[in-house]
Amino acid sequence: MDETEDLRHQVQRSTRSEGGPAEVGSADPEEAVTTAPRGSENNQTDASSQEGQGFGHRRRLALTLSFTAVVLVAEVIGAYITGSLALLVDAGHMLTDVAVLTASLVTAVLMTKRPTSSKTWGWARLEVITAAAGATVLLGVGCYALVEAVIRLLSPEQQAVQDLGLLLGFGILGLASNIASIIILASQHNDNMNMRAAFLEVMNDALGSVAVVISAVVMITTGWGGFDAIAGAAIAALIVPRSVKLLLESLRVLLEETPKGLDLNAVKEHLESVNHVVLVHDLHAGTVASGLPRLTAHVVVDSGLNMQDAGRVLASMQDCLREHFPISIEHTTFQLEPEGYRERHESSLHDANDAQ
Repeated sequence: MDETEDLRHQVQRSTRSEGGPAEVGSADPEEAVTTAPRGSENNQTDASSQEGQGFGHRRRLALTLSFTAVVLVAEVIGAYITGSLALLVDAGHMLTDVAVLTASLVTAVLMTKRPTSSKTWGWARLEVITAAAGATVLLGVGCYALVEAVIRLLSPEQQAVQDLGLLLGFGILGLASNIASIIILASQHNDNMNMRAAFLEVMNDALGSVAVVISAVVMITTGWGGFDAIAGAAIAALIVPRSVKLLLESLRVLLEETPKGLDLNAVKEHLESVNHVVLVHDLHAGTVASGLPRLTAHVVVDSGLNMQDAGRVLASMQDCLREHFPISIEHTTFQLEPEGYRERHESSLHDANDAQ
Protein backbone atom coordinates (compact mmCIF):
# COMPACT_ATOMS: atom_id res chain seq x y z
CA MET A 1 0.00 0.00 0.00
CA ASP A 2 1.50 3.37 -1.01
CA GLU A 3 1.58 6.53 1.12
CA THR A 4 -1.53 8.13 -0.41
CA GLU A 5 -3.70 5.04 0.10
CA ASP A 6 -2.45 4.69 3.66
CA LEU A 7 -3.20 8.37 4.41
CA ARG A 8 -6.75 7.99 3.04
CA HIS A 9 -7.53 5.13 5.43
CA GLN A 10 -5.89 6.96 8.33
CA VAL A 11 -7.97 10.10 7.82
CA GLN A 12 -11.19 8.12 7.44
CA ARG A 13 -10.63 6.22 10.68
CA SER A 14 -9.42 9.30 12.58
CA THR A 15 -12.32 11.50 11.49
CA ARG A 16 -14.90 8.87 12.38
CA SER A 17 -13.31 8.32 15.78
CA GLU A 18 -13.76 12.04 16.53
CA GLY A 19 -17.42 12.06 15.49
CA GLY A 20 -16.95 13.93 12.19
CA PRO A 21 -18.11 12.40 8.88
CA ALA A 22 -15.66 11.84 6.08
CA GLU A 23 -16.19 11.53 2.35
CA VAL A 24 -13.60 9.23 0.81
CA GLY A 25 -12.78 9.57 -2.87
CA SER A 26 -12.61 6.77 -5.44
CA ALA A 27 -10.46 3.73 -5.06
CA ASP A 28 -7.73 5.23 -7.23
CA PRO A 29 -4.73 5.50 -4.85
CA GLU A 30 -3.56 8.68 -6.53
CA GLU A 31 -6.73 10.57 -5.63
CA ALA A 32 -6.63 12.40 -2.33
CA VAL A 33 -8.93 12.57 0.67
CA THR A 34 -12.04 14.73 0.76
CA THR A 35 -13.75 15.59 4.02
CA ALA A 36 -17.22 16.83 4.85
CA PRO A 37 -18.08 19.40 7.52
CA ARG A 38 -18.21 18.39 11.14
CA GLY A 39 -20.98 19.10 13.61
CA SER A 40 -23.57 16.76 12.04
CA GLU A 41 -24.96 15.99 15.50
CA ASN A 42 -26.93 19.26 15.27
CA ASN A 43 -28.44 18.51 11.85
CA GLN A 44 -31.80 17.35 13.16
CA THR A 45 -32.25 20.42 15.37
CA ASP A 46 -31.14 22.76 12.58
CA ALA A 47 -33.53 21.10 10.12
CA SER A 48 -36.47 21.57 12.48
CA SER A 49 -35.56 25.23 13.02
CA GLN A 50 -35.22 25.85 9.30
CA GLU A 51 -38.55 24.16 8.60
CA GLY A 52 -40.33 26.44 11.08
CA GLN A 53 -38.58 29.48 9.67
CA GLY A 54 -39.52 28.43 6.13
CA PHE A 55 -43.19 28.17 7.08
CA GLY A 56 -43.05 31.69 8.53
CA HIS A 57 -41.49 32.99 5.31
CA ARG A 58 -44.22 31.40 3.17
CA ARG A 59 -47.03 32.72 5.34
CA ARG A 60 -45.67 36.27 5.37
CA LEU A 61 -45.02 36.28 1.64
CA ALA A 62 -48.54 34.99 0.91
CA LEU A 63 -50.15 37.73 3.02
CA THR A 64 -48.01 40.43 1.42
CA LEU A 65 -48.81 39.10 -2.06
CA SER A 66 -52.55 39.26 -1.30
CA PHE A 67 -52.37 42.91 -0.21
CA THR A 68 -50.21 43.89 -3.17
CA ALA A 69 -52.40 42.18 -5.77
CA VAL A 70 -55.53 43.96 -4.54
CA VAL A 71 -53.84 47.38 -4.61
CA LEU A 72 -52.36 46.67 -8.06
CA VAL A 73 -55.84 46.25 -9.55
CA ALA A 74 -57.01 49.43 -7.83
CA GLU A 75 -54.01 51.49 -9.03
CA VAL A 76 -54.31 50.30 -12.64
CA ILE A 77 -57.92 51.45 -12.66
CA GLY A 78 -56.95 54.71 -10.95
CA ALA A 79 -54.10 55.42 -13.41
CA TYR A 80 -56.46 54.85 -16.35
CA ILE A 81 -59.09 57.19 -14.92
CA THR A 82 -56.79 59.98 -13.75
CA GLY A 83 -54.01 59.77 -16.35
CA SER A 84 -51.40 60.16 -13.59
CA LEU A 85 -47.81 59.15 -14.43
CA ALA A 86 -46.94 58.83 -10.74
CA LEU A 87 -49.82 56.42 -10.19
CA LEU A 88 -49.03 54.56 -13.42
CA VAL A 89 -45.39 54.11 -12.38
CA ASP A 90 -46.49 53.00 -8.93
CA ALA A 91 -48.90 50.52 -10.54
CA GLY A 92 -46.06 49.24 -12.73
CA HIS A 93 -43.97 48.91 -9.62
CA MET A 94 -46.85 47.03 -7.99
CA LEU A 95 -47.02 44.68 -11.00
CA THR A 96 -43.32 43.98 -10.57
CA ASP A 97 -43.95 43.39 -6.88
CA VAL A 98 -46.67 40.86 -7.63
CA ALA A 99 -44.32 39.00 -9.98
CA VAL A 100 -41.38 39.10 -7.55
CA LEU A 101 -43.51 38.17 -4.53
CA THR A 102 -45.06 35.29 -6.46
CA ALA A 103 -41.61 34.08 -7.47
CA SER A 104 -40.37 34.57 -3.90
CA LEU A 105 -43.27 32.52 -2.54
CA VAL A 106 -42.64 29.74 -5.05
CA THR A 107 -38.95 29.89 -4.17
CA ALA A 108 -39.70 29.68 -0.44
CA VAL A 109 -41.76 26.54 -1.10
CA LEU A 110 -39.14 24.92 -3.35
CA MET A 111 -36.35 25.70 -0.86
CA THR A 112 -38.02 23.26 1.56
CA LYS A 113 -37.38 20.40 -0.86
CA ARG A 114 -34.63 18.02 0.18
CA PRO A 115 -31.41 17.79 -1.86
CA THR A 116 -31.27 14.88 -4.30
CA SER A 117 -28.53 13.15 -6.26
CA SER A 118 -29.32 15.39 -9.23
CA LYS A 119 -29.77 18.59 -7.16
CA THR A 120 -27.17 18.25 -4.43
CA TRP A 121 -27.86 21.74 -3.05
CA GLY A 122 -31.63 21.35 -3.37
CA TRP A 123 -33.28 24.53 -4.65
CA ALA A 124 -31.21 26.89 -2.49
CA ARG A 125 -29.72 28.77 -5.46
CA LEU A 126 -33.22 29.60 -6.77
CA GLU A 127 -33.56 32.45 -4.25
CA VAL A 128 -30.58 34.21 -5.83
CA ILE A 129 -31.94 33.77 -9.34
CA THR A 130 -35.33 35.12 -8.21
CA ALA A 131 -33.71 38.17 -6.64
CA ALA A 132 -31.66 38.83 -9.80
CA ALA A 133 -34.71 38.55 -12.07
CA GLY A 134 -36.79 40.86 -9.86
CA ALA A 135 -34.02 43.44 -9.72
CA THR A 136 -33.66 43.37 -13.52
CA VAL A 137 -37.38 43.95 -14.11
CA LEU A 138 -37.48 46.67 -11.48
CA LEU A 139 -34.53 48.42 -13.11
CA GLY A 140 -36.39 48.42 -16.42
CA VAL A 141 -39.48 49.97 -14.80
CA GLY A 142 -37.36 52.69 -13.21
CA CYS A 143 -35.61 53.59 -16.46
CA TYR A 144 -38.93 53.75 -18.32
CA ALA A 145 -40.39 56.06 -15.67
CA LEU A 146 -37.44 58.46 -15.93
CA VAL A 147 -37.80 58.70 -19.71
CA GLU A 148 -41.58 59.17 -19.51
CA ALA A 149 -41.19 61.87 -16.86
CA VAL A 150 -38.86 63.87 -19.11
CA ILE A 151 -41.28 63.54 -22.05
CA ARG A 152 -44.19 64.79 -19.96
CA LEU A 153 -42.25 67.74 -18.56
CA LEU A 154 -41.25 68.77 -22.08
CA SER A 155 -44.81 68.35 -23.39
CA PRO A 156 -47.23 70.44 -21.31
CA GLU A 157 -50.24 68.98 -23.16
CA GLN A 158 -49.44 65.59 -21.58
CA GLN A 159 -49.38 66.92 -18.04
CA ALA A 160 -53.13 66.99 -17.43
CA VAL A 161 -54.26 64.76 -14.56
CA GLN A 162 -57.96 64.08 -14.03
CA ASP A 163 -59.79 63.80 -10.69
CA LEU A 164 -57.07 64.70 -8.21
CA GLY A 165 -59.23 63.65 -5.27
CA LEU A 166 -59.43 60.13 -6.67
CA LEU A 167 -55.67 60.15 -7.23
CA LEU A 168 -55.14 61.09 -3.58
CA GLY A 169 -57.46 58.29 -2.49
CA PHE A 170 -55.56 55.68 -4.50
CA GLY A 171 -52.26 56.97 -3.11
CA ILE A 172 -53.52 56.61 0.47
CA LEU A 173 -54.88 53.11 -0.28
CA GLY A 174 -51.52 52.04 -1.70
CA LEU A 175 -49.62 53.49 1.25
CA ALA A 176 -51.87 51.70 3.76
CA SER A 177 -51.29 48.39 1.97
CA ASN A 178 -47.53 48.98 1.89
CA ILE A 179 -47.38 49.75 5.60
CA ALA A 180 -49.29 46.54 6.37
CA SER A 181 -46.90 44.54 4.18
CA ILE A 182 -43.84 46.15 5.80
CA ILE A 183 -45.13 45.16 9.25
CA ILE A 184 -45.69 41.58 8.04
CA LEU A 185 -42.22 41.17 6.52
CA ALA A 186 -40.10 43.30 8.89
CA SER A 187 -39.23 40.67 11.50
CA GLN A 188 -37.77 38.19 8.98
CA HIS A 189 -36.58 40.40 6.12
CA ASN A 190 -32.88 39.72 6.83
CA ASP A 191 -33.19 35.93 6.94
CA ASN A 192 -32.12 35.42 3.33
CA MET A 193 -31.77 37.14 -0.04
CA ASN A 194 -35.26 36.04 -1.10
CA MET A 195 -36.89 37.76 1.88
CA ARG A 196 -34.70 40.84 1.46
CA ALA A 197 -35.79 41.14 -2.16
CA ALA A 198 -39.45 40.95 -1.16
CA PHE A 199 -38.98 43.50 1.63
CA LEU A 200 -37.09 45.84 -0.70
CA GLU A 201 -39.95 45.71 -3.18
CA VAL A 202 -42.47 46.65 -0.51
CA MET A 203 -40.30 49.45 0.87
CA ASN A 204 -39.88 50.93 -2.59
CA ASP A 205 -43.61 50.72 -3.10
CA ALA A 206 -44.25 52.55 0.15
CA LEU A 207 -41.97 55.38 -0.95
CA GLY A 208 -43.76 55.41 -4.31
CA SER A 209 -47.14 55.68 -2.60
CA VAL A 210 -45.84 58.58 -0.50
CA ALA A 211 -44.77 60.30 -3.72
CA VAL A 212 -48.24 59.76 -5.22
CA VAL A 213 -49.90 61.27 -2.13
CA ILE A 214 -47.55 64.28 -2.13
CA SER A 215 -48.07 64.74 -5.85
CA ALA A 216 -51.85 64.75 -5.46
CA VAL A 217 -51.72 67.23 -2.56
CA VAL A 218 -49.38 69.61 -4.44
CA MET A 219 -51.49 69.52 -7.58
CA ILE A 220 -54.69 70.10 -5.60
CA THR A 221 -53.18 73.12 -3.84
CA THR A 222 -51.21 74.62 -6.76
CA GLY A 223 -53.01 73.39 -9.85
CA TRP A 224 -49.70 72.56 -11.60
CA GLY A 225 -50.01 69.21 -13.41
CA GLY A 226 -46.29 68.99 -14.11
CA PHE A 227 -45.63 67.93 -10.54
CA ASP A 228 -47.07 64.51 -11.38
CA ALA A 229 -44.16 63.89 -13.78
CA ILE A 230 -41.70 65.04 -11.11
CA ALA A 231 -43.26 62.61 -8.63
CA GLY A 232 -42.99 59.81 -11.20
CA ALA A 233 -39.31 60.61 -11.72
CA ALA A 234 -38.76 60.69 -7.95
CA ILE A 235 -40.25 57.22 -7.62
CA ALA A 236 -37.98 56.01 -10.41
CA ALA A 237 -34.96 57.61 -8.72
CA LEU A 238 -35.73 55.54 -5.63
CA ILE A 239 -36.16 52.37 -7.66
CA VAL A 240 -33.02 52.41 -9.82
CA PRO A 241 -30.16 52.47 -7.25
CA ARG A 242 -31.79 49.88 -5.03
CA SER A 243 -32.46 47.52 -7.92
CA VAL A 244 -28.87 47.93 -9.14
CA LYS A 245 -27.56 47.09 -5.67
CA LEU A 246 -29.70 43.95 -5.42
CA LEU A 247 -28.75 42.89 -8.95
CA LEU A 248 -25.03 43.27 -8.24
CA GLU A 249 -25.38 41.34 -4.99
CA SER A 250 -27.14 38.51 -6.82
CA LEU A 251 -24.54 38.45 -9.60
CA ARG A 252 -21.72 38.18 -7.05
CA VAL A 253 -23.29 34.97 -5.78
CA LEU A 254 -24.03 33.59 -9.26
CA LEU A 255 -20.45 34.33 -10.38
CA GLU A 256 -19.11 32.42 -7.35
CA GLU A 257 -17.20 35.43 -6.04
CA THR A 258 -15.49 35.15 -2.68
CA PRO A 259 -18.01 36.02 0.08
CA LYS A 260 -17.82 39.68 0.97
CA GLY A 261 -15.65 40.23 4.04
CA LEU A 262 -13.62 37.03 3.63
CA ASP A 263 -9.91 37.56 2.86
CA LEU A 264 -8.62 34.42 1.11
CA ASN A 265 -5.00 35.45 1.62
CA ALA A 266 -5.62 35.58 5.37
CA VAL A 267 -7.42 32.23 5.21
CA LYS A 268 -4.49 30.64 3.37
CA GLU A 269 -2.00 32.05 5.85
CA HIS A 270 -4.05 30.86 8.81
CA LEU A 271 -4.52 27.34 7.42
CA GLU A 272 -0.82 27.03 6.66
CA SER A 273 -0.05 27.82 10.29
CA VAL A 274 -1.79 24.60 11.38
CA ASN A 275 0.67 21.99 12.60
CA HIS A 276 1.73 19.44 9.92
CA VAL A 277 0.35 21.60 7.07
CA VAL A 278 3.06 22.33 4.50
CA LEU A 279 1.11 24.26 1.88
CA VAL A 280 -2.46 25.24 0.96
CA HIS A 281 -3.27 25.67 -2.73
CA ASP A 282 -6.23 25.63 -5.14
CA LEU A 283 -8.22 27.60 -2.57
CA HIS A 284 -11.75 28.56 -3.65
CA ALA A 285 -14.67 30.14 -1.79
CA GLY A 286 -18.18 31.05 -2.85
CA THR A 287 -21.78 31.28 -1.70
CA VAL A 288 -24.53 28.83 -2.62
CA ALA A 289 -27.33 30.95 -1.14
CA SER A 290 -27.92 33.31 1.78
CA GLY A 291 -26.22 31.98 4.89
CA LEU A 292 -24.50 29.14 3.00
CA PRO A 293 -20.87 30.05 2.19
CA ARG A 294 -18.52 27.23 1.21
CA LEU A 295 -14.80 26.74 0.80
CA THR A 296 -12.59 24.10 -0.82
CA ALA A 297 -8.82 23.69 -0.70
CA HIS A 298 -5.98 21.29 -1.46
CA VAL A 299 -3.81 20.87 1.63
CA VAL A 300 -0.29 19.46 1.43
CA VAL A 301 0.66 17.75 4.70
CA ASP A 302 3.79 16.08 6.06
CA SER A 303 4.41 12.72 4.43
CA GLY A 304 3.94 9.76 6.73
CA LEU A 305 1.31 11.59 8.81
CA ASN A 306 -0.35 9.18 11.26
CA MET A 307 -4.10 8.92 11.63
CA GLN A 308 -4.29 10.84 14.92
CA ASP A 309 -2.41 13.80 13.52
CA ALA A 310 -4.41 13.73 10.27
CA GLY A 311 -7.64 13.97 12.28
CA ARG A 312 -6.26 16.86 14.31
CA VAL A 313 -5.26 18.71 11.13
CA LEU A 314 -8.80 18.40 9.77
CA ALA A 315 -10.37 19.48 13.04
CA SER A 316 -8.05 22.48 13.36
CA MET A 317 -8.75 23.69 9.82
CA GLN A 318 -12.51 23.30 10.19
CA ASP A 319 -12.52 25.10 13.55
CA CYS A 320 -10.38 27.84 12.04
CA LEU A 321 -12.91 28.60 9.31
CA ARG A 322 -15.84 28.51 11.71
CA GLU A 323 -14.36 30.72 14.40
CA HIS A 324 -11.49 32.93 13.21
CA PHE A 325 -13.02 34.95 10.39
CA PRO A 326 -15.90 37.47 10.04
CA ILE A 327 -17.82 34.91 7.95
CA SER A 328 -18.29 31.52 9.60
CA ILE A 329 -17.90 28.79 6.99
CA GLU A 330 -19.52 25.52 8.04
CA HIS A 331 -19.28 23.75 4.69
CA THR A 332 -15.63 23.04 3.97
CA THR A 333 -13.99 20.44 1.74
CA PHE A 334 -10.29 19.73 2.16
CA GLN A 335 -8.28 17.48 -0.13
CA LEU A 336 -5.28 16.22 1.83
CA GLU A 337 -2.16 15.51 -0.20
CA PRO A 338 1.09 14.01 1.14
CA GLU A 339 4.16 16.10 0.46
CA GLY A 340 5.48 15.40 -3.04
CA TYR A 341 2.10 14.36 -4.43
CA ARG A 342 1.30 15.46 -8.01
CA GLU A 343 -2.13 15.30 -9.66
CA ARG A 344 -2.46 13.64 -13.04
CA HIS A 345 -4.73 16.32 -14.46
CA GLU A 346 -4.39 19.87 -13.17
CA SER A 347 -7.14 22.39 -13.86
CA SER A 348 -6.43 25.74 -15.50
CA LEU A 349 -8.10 27.26 -12.43
CA HIS A 350 -5.50 25.70 -10.15
CA ASP A 351 -4.03 28.33 -7.85
CA ALA A 352 -6.10 31.09 -9.48
CA ASN A 353 -6.29 32.81 -6.13
CA ASP A 354 -2.49 32.77 -5.82
CA ALA A 355 -2.16 34.59 -9.13
CA GLN A 356 -3.92 37.68 -7.82
